Amino acid sequence: MAHADLDQAAKAILTENDQGGYTIPTKGLYPYQWNWDSVFVALGFAEFDQDRAWQEIEMLFQGQWRDGMVPHILFRKDDPSYFPGPGVWGTDGGPIPSSGHSQPPVAASVVHSLVEADRTGKALERAKALLPKLMAWHRWYLAYRDPKNLGVIAVIHPWESGRDNLPDWDEALRAVEVKDIGPYERKDTSHVDPAMRPHKEDYDRYLSIVAACRKVGWDPEKVAETCPFFVADPGVTFIFLRANRDLLALAEKLGMSAEADEIRGWIAAMEKGSRTLWNDEVKAHVAFDERRGKQTDGISSASFLALYAGLHDPQTLGALQGHFDRIAERVEYLMPSYDPDHRSYEPLRYWRGPVWAMINYMIAKGFAEAGDAVRAERLRADTARLIETGGFAEYFSPETGAGAGGGSFSWTSAIWLTWASPSHAEQAA
Repeated sequence: MAHADLDQAAKAILTENDQGGYTIPTKGLYPYQWNWDSVFVALGFAEFDQDRAWQEIEMLFQGQWRDGMVPHILFRKDDPSYFPGPGVWGTDGGPIPSSGHSQPPVAASVVHSLVEADRTGKALERAKALLPKLMAWHRWYLAYRDPKNLGVIAVIHPWESGRDNLPDWDEALRAVEVKDIGPYERKDTSHVDPAMRPHKEDYDRYLSIVAACRKVGWDPEKVAETCPFFVADPGVTFIFLRANRDLLALAEKLGMSAEADEIRGWIAAMEKGSRTLWNDEVKAHVAFDERRGKQTDGISSASFLALYAGLHDPQTLGALQGHFDRIAERVEYLMPSYDPDHRSYEPLRYWRGPVWAMINYMIAKGFAEAGDAVRAERLRADTARLIETGGFAEYFSPETGAGAGGGSFSWTSAIWLTWASPSHAEQAA
């Protein structure tokens, strides 16, 4: 399919998945509004309808909890095709039925991008309205996902990381006792080949974590103290650090000096704290199980987000360039979600190996900002090739390029429009 035709196809997918101001990831498999999906989708809408892009983010923040948290799913309607639905979560923290935890906080970074690319003259006004909500969400992360002030952000559930069945969660998940769950019927495997989805034993533990948090009423302080799963995640940590830098730029642009000073303190603490995720044996930042005081031993695609977070020191940049080149020799398409040389790598099972377009976008942005335009372009070109051959799939095999998971996927379409499309790259040049 020609690039112009793919541009139109991507726009059509966003339009078809539009539910009236918010977008579902794809029909059937994901029938609700997902947090970071929506934010990436805004980048795609901004290419042809900037007002609609802002609306996507504004509607996401309609579901913000009273304590500042923005949930990972907003259940705006009851759809029996999805499990676990609102009845399983049992939350009442906000005005819209929702899940009980959050997702990677990319919103401040995308709001900053929308301001920078504004063609409407109204972006700063809309950003100003969102800034207090963004501040509240970031404060929530610091209070309840870094209660010990380590300078890294933990997740209480693999789903909160956005990278659900990553090998980094395996050991911590095995320590979760399976209890307080009744019989249940998964719906994801009726939409997608089970070989591409998490195993049942993983799901049992996912639901046991939800049950444990529900037992303490989703009180964020009690959840942080008692949740059986509490793992510092380089993905959320680096996305959050980057989001703080972009939030600072917004606060400065809006003349909000008190907020800017507060954010500078967050950034300084996280720049220092992120060193605790560095694994000197594997030469990368990895996950850290805070309950057991143990680092993981694998390099995930999130390890490469250190550059996106602004960590451009020679040690980090050199190590990631070396890993990039090694992995590039092992697979046809970059960047697999897990190191293909690791024992837990699976090229088509969800987050255990496949390539995700929006992760490539963030990694490439980091390489470009670190002065490595060659590797940044390799990621863009690989992403374009994947979409040209595999369609607008949820994710792709790094070995064959085959599309997998859900089809007609919103954020894949958005990333094509905002970055991967050769026609967009030519306009940017």
